[in-house]
Amino acid sequence: MLTLREITDANRAQLEALRVQPHQWQFINSVADAFVEAAEEPGGRAIQWAIYADETPVGFVMISDEVDGPVYIAHFLWKLLIDARCQGRGYGTATLDLVANYFRARDVDTMWTSAGEGEGSPIPFYERYGFVRSGTAPWGDEVLLRLDL
Repeated sequence: MLTLREITDANRAQLEALRVQPHQWQFINSVADAFVEAAEEPGGRAIQWAIYADETPVGFVMISDEVDGPVYIAHFLWKLLIDARCQGRGYGTATLDLVANYFRARDVDTMWTSAGEGEGSPIPFYERYGFVRSGTAPWGDEVLLRLDL
């Protein structure tokens, strides 16, 4: 069973040890870097969870729900990382289900994300889930993707 859990002092080091596959490094930074990014972008109002399969941490997800101002995208899947050893088991899709359900429960109509293009890009994964390309992200170097909830 997959669950989203609070990040605590007790599980933080385990999460920071998670890594994607080498060909994915250019598209997703480390969990430690995501913590720093969230602190450097307080207006994004990051919400972060550990992803657990039963009692084992298998990934990390970070979203923006409500944001401070137009430079941020509300209802945004900011980071999704499934550990390289755990990929291909449906954890990414199940995490998207949990995040989409979180937004649906808040009466959100659209969830957004973005990703770079190239070998190892998560764009095909997001498109298989139902996201559609919606232009270029405001920061210019990624594709913006939309999922109608």
